[in-house]
Amino acid sequence: MGKKKRKQAESLPVRSGDLLQLFKDEKRPLKLQDFFRLLGLSKSYRAALEEALEDLRAKGRILQLRGGSWGLAEQLKMVTGTLEVQRSGVGFVLPEDKRRADIFISPAQMGQAWHGDKVMVALLSERAGRKPEGRIVRVLERGHEIVPARVVKLMGKAGVLAQPADTRLRFSMLVSRGALDGKPRKNELLLVEPGERLEPNLWSGVAVESLGVEEDVSTQEVLVKLNHNVPTEFPQEVLDQAAALPDQPSEDDFAGRVDLRHVDFVTIDGAKARDFDDAVYVEEQHDGWRLWVAIADVSHYVQPRTALDEEALTRANSYYFPQSVEPMFPEALSNGLCSLNPRVPRLAMVAEVYFYADGTPGKSRFYPAVIESKARLTYGQVNRAVLQKDPHERKLLGPVLPMLEQAEQLARVLKRRRRDRGSLDFDLPEPEIIFNIYGETVDIGRRVRHFGHQMIEEFMIAANEAVARFLTEKETGLLYRVHPAPDIDKLENFFKLMRGTALAHKVPPQAGAAQLQTLLHAAEGTEQEFLVNRLALRTMMQARYTPDLEGHFGLASECYCHFTSPIRRYADLVVHRALKHALGLAGATPPPAPRTLLRIGDQLNIRERAGMEAEREILKRITVLYLRDRVGEEFSGVISGVSDFGFWVELGEVMAEGLVRLSLLHDDYYEFIPERQELMGERTGRTFRLGQSVRVLLSGINVPRLEVDLELLEHEDSRVPQRKEGNRSAERDRRRGGSGDRKGMTVAAQARKAEARLRAQGGAPQEHEDFQAPAAQSGDADVLVRAEDGSLIVADDADDRPAASGKPARGRSRRSSGGRTGKKTAGASGNSAGGKNAKRGARPAAAGAKKKKPAARPEKAGGTKKKTA
Repeated sequence: MGKKKRKQAESLPVRSGDLLQLFKDEKRPLKLQDFFRLLGLSKSYRAALEEALEDLRAKGRILQLRGGSWGLAEQLKMVTGTLEVQRSGVGFVLPEDKRRADIFISPAQMGQAWHGDKVMVALLSERAGRKPEGRIVRVLERGHEIVPARVVKLMGKAGVLAQPADTRLRFSMLVSRGALDGKPRKNELLLVEPGERLEPNLWSGVAVESLGVEEDVSTQEVLVKLNHNVPTEFPQEVLDQAAALPDQPSEDDFAGRVDLRHVDFVTIDGAKARDFDDAVYVEEQHDGWRLWVAIADVSHYVQPRTALDEEALTRANSYYFPQSVEPMFPEALSNGLCSLNPRVPRLAMVAEVYFYADGTPGKSRFYPAVIESKARLTYGQVNRAVLQKDPHERKLLGPVLPMLEQAEQLARVLKRRRRDRGSLDFDLPEPEIIFNIYGETVDIGRRVRHFGHQMIEEFMIAANEAVARFLTEKETGLLYRVHPAPDIDKLENFFKLMRGTALAHKVPPQAGAAQLQTLLHAAEGTEQEFLVNRLALRTMMQARYTPDLEGHFGLASECYCHFTSPIRRYADLVVHRALKHALGLAGATPPPAPRTLLRIGDQLNIRERAGMEAEREILKRITVLYLRDRVGEEFSGVISGVSDFGFWVELGEVMAEGLVRLSLLHDDYYEFIPERQELMGERTGRTFRLGQSVRVLLSGINVPRLEVDLELLEHEDSRVPQRKEGNRSAERDRRRGGSGDRKGMTVAAQARKAEARLRAQGGAPQEHEDFQAPAAQSGDADVLVRAEDGSLIVADDADDRPAASGKPARGRSRRSSGGRTGKKTAGASGNSAGGKNAKRGARPAAAGAKKKKPAARPEKAGGTKKKTA
């Protein structure tokens, strides 16, 4: 008789949660025999138990110790989270447990972890008032399966030496050709599958695809999408579901809906918009106005837990780039069936809100409807017809012009009321990239904003508030859009800084949220307006989605949600479903449980931030490529950031920003005074401060590091002494024995060494994240910004740069990395790489510039995404 076959491993009769609870109850590490004894399990469950423990280990919940025992990560002072590395080299782990603070990771404590990896961190210190510090002990999951990399050196048969195009991945790769047909060229961009670690900062890899040369904008967009894990292809199941939907709604779909096809709804969007998810209509009444906001009823076609729904949640929102869009839904829905295109019937959810003459909201109604937009208008058309009174445009818009004029009146009333209640109003310009018909960047200017944009934004804010109030009264679970008040310490530091300016007499005695708006109003039209708006913006917290009602500080709204853009934001789709449930509509599904809503909100917050970072990065990349052909040109500018190694200048002629390093100034020793955000010369008393006008030379561009190097020419009508040109050997002798010599090093050499030391400690002279103004398409921000023409726009929730320190630190600056700089940084003569390039004629505009194709009529990029707070 043959042997009996071994039985398959039995299923474990306990859940993973029971195993975690056992660790907590025992308060010690456990071995396998402990589980058998404590849970009363037989040895037949060994394989199933080991599998369950391995699953918990992979998730970062437990850790396998030496000797075969297992320990609970949190009891071992271990935290699981995602590593985010800054361009300066330092990192922060964002814990999965949202109750925990971010954990600071110095470069020396990162081990083999990369930006974006899921990691396990051992806590090194937790001190009150400071971020905890940690050391990465294990990489649980790589954040990058494919790494875009730039070829820096050809290595013969061995392949090529490449560096990741994402500056946050700080290592090199020895790449074999793999699937490539030919031999890669220097500076060619490759997609590389990482292999094993060869040396501390060197990894192996295999090339799987070539993206081409970096000069092409479309290549840069592909690169940025890969860097930030922006989805570019829909799964086939999703495409199949979208293809199965009808091209037009049927009569059956109209059942149970209010028929508003006779109402003169219009859509107002950018000239290049293709997805129209909101339409408006305004009617004057005897003591006020009635506003109808019709929003595409995406939830009618996208049911929960379907492939379309799951993919939308994964994407979280649409992603907008200068020359492309990655939509949340396939185009069949986003540009077709759900889009409120003109002169075709569309399903919508309508918010009908009454407003009194002073803008106070009255009774509101919400219902499903069928509408038919009467006109697809652009912001420019509305501006010319309604605001500029252009006769030709008014004639073209004749049928809807009376309604638009009523809409303007209501929007101005709503804006005034919102401002009176404390809504913040920043004054920061936005960039706009101009392309020619060949897709080449021909200019980066300031985006023109006017009240035509503000009309729609005011109506969207009003509808969002009305829906949030209704759902809150009905006690229906939803995702609120919240924006916390600024940290009081940041506000006090900001107010303290303002008391050292010409606005000192207008600074309120107490720092608070309400006083912040007072200070912003006081700065309007003054020389300090630039300084006040920049520093105030840095005190802002980041807005987020949460099932908890916490209010919206930037809009001064007690109850706010996102309802108006379900085609491109998953949060709005969640709110639509909640609204249908609260209205008791047939087929409506109940809202998710609070814990599920919290999980959804966390996913949306993570992807929203990734989208904002991607849009900022592509703007930086395009700007750096555009400025390469303008090296050697002079620009006017305003100082937009100050540090102990230099200051950043926002250029006037081009919407870009670059760094003037103190190592290029030779007239004095400069001391950084953080409480005043200025640099002061010890001998001359010359100062460099935020908002100060300067004249600079574009001396160099570093494409891999996305750096723009500038040299100072003029400083508030005072000519800065220029370096004397002379014999190189004489210059070298002078450096070796100059008056600033310290053991053979001149001031310039000391400054350069200080910069190198900063990089080694985790800092970097070019660490200023926003070397350009915030991206024009950086998602739905929640702080309103007034453009140069006086119109109200929406800016990013918070600036990446830290708020000004409130503690005196003359001659010394504390950095986020925890490292310290020297007491003073001196300016001295010396040539930077950028300076050398400029002298050699490194592609100045007037001579040596590469010949381009014939100029064509410029086309404006972007503008496809409507902004609401």
